[in-house]
Amino acid sequence: MAQAKINAKANEGRFCRSSSMADRSSRLLESLDQLELRVEALREAASAVEQEKEILLEMIHSIQNSQDMRQISDGEREELNLTANRLMGRTLTVEVSVETIRNPQQQESLKHATRIIDEVVNKFLDDLENAKSHLMSLYSACSSEVPPGPIDQKFQSIVIGCALEDQKKIKRRLETLLRNIENSDKAIKLLEHSKGAGSKTLQQNAESRFN
Repeated sequence: MAQAKINAKANEGRFCRSSSMADRSSRLLESLDQLELRVEALREAASAVEQEKEILLEMIHSIQNSQDMRQISDGEREELNLTANRLMGRTLTVEVSVETIRNPQQQESLKHATRIIDEVVNKFLDDLENAKSHLMSLYSACSSEVPPGPIDQKFQSIVIGCALEDQKKIKRRLETLLRNIENSDKAIKLLEHSKGAGSKTLQQNAESRFN
């Protein structure tokens, strides 16, 4: 009888101890789950800051190279460029880095995709129109929507092999490059239109002198 009571107390102690350990483990797991949500929120916020930095730099650069900047006085343009350079410098002081965890295959895919884009960018000066068409096919390979033009199937398979965060960054880079080309085209057309209008005015003034 005495032995039975001893065994009962021992079992009760083991039960209490295991129950307490289970509760503690459960609380710790719940805390880690909550921290994981906060870590992911931190990464998303940092990525958003990275994107905002890229957008701000692109907008400042676009203003500096806009047609409006060409149509103001030298003094005004110099003053505005000083302000733009100051803003660009302050923007560059913001350093945010979100490292992407990749396996060896994803690392190799990213290098391959980056190399392909860099090769197209290096051809801008030689053949802008062909480079633009090539960039469009690369961008279409990253789009989930039905593309309006051809898709670079090889590039698409390479991008699929990249980490999800890298896929988003590749798409954003292509979007930025295409916007820059579009803005350059508009600036050239406006400049040509301005020159054409100026030539037409000179011609009309010359004709009016002889009439």
